[in-house]
Amino acid sequence: MDFEIVEATKEDAKDILALTKICGKETNYLSYGSEGIGLSLEQEMAFLDNVAHSLKDVFYVVKMKDEIVGMGSYTTFSSPRMSHRGEIGLCIRQSAWHLGIGHALMDRLLDFAKNQAKADLVSLEVCHDNRRAISLYQHYCFQKIGTFEGFFKIDSKLIDYDIMLLKLEKSS
Repeated sequence: MDFEIVEATKEDAKDILALTKICGKETNYLSYGSEGIGLSLEQEMAFLDNVAHSLKDVFYVVKMKDEIVGMGSYTTFSSPRMSHRGEIGLCIRQSAWHLGIGHALMDRLLDFAKNQAKADLVSLEVCHDNRRAISLYQHYCFQKIGTFEGFFKIDSKLIDYDIMLLKLEKSS
């Protein structure tokens, strides 16, 4: 199936909030569950509007037949001492798995991090047993640099997350 990756606009806010509820129901690997991210429509619209005007952050949505089936973000740390690095986050609904969306999003996000945000380092957190995601990140040469024990607590159970890092090569 064909898909397109575009920068999110505030007009996508309602569909993004709906997608977070779907993805949150489908997996325990996200920072939210079936309740979604907990933002109001107005808050999500304001967030997307701010990102759209940023030179250092980006929020992409993946559309298939005008339906948003995934999203990915790159966020630069705002502190001057940390602005050389940023974080990546991805979410793809199960019905769109195995279509190459994860790789396509990573390509776009890492290109943005390197060429637009001018990042030196990109980090992410991933559940220690999320083999599919870890394999994707390792494909892009992310390295595990540590484990955050008890990163999440789901149903009274502490869940460990790995912290992964990619050092971006500078073009000459």
